[in-house]
Amino acid sequence: MPAFSWTKDFWVALLSNWQFAACGLFFGAASLLWMYIVKYFPFATAYPMISLSYVFGMLAAILFFHEEVSAVKWIGVVLIMLGCFLIAK
Repeated sequence: MPAFSWTKDFWVALLSNWQFAACGLFFGAASLLWMYIVKYFPFATAYPMISLSYVFGMLAAILFFHEEVSAVKWIGVVLIMLGCFLIAK
């Protein structure tokens, strides 16, 4: 990708970039999924489950970026998972 500018070349490069298009498709799919979830599940149950993204983010940090995770962060993940478990019950 070229550096950002308000030129036609930049916008053509951006809009023809497959990674950018994939992000748009995934965002659209996530939006549709969220609408389905909110329609069929109580909002008070569904919305707190978004905090699971922190768990997935930490797992991605370990698997893809080979980051070290401290014990305090693992405790945080366990608490998030426990909270989601209690809300889902």
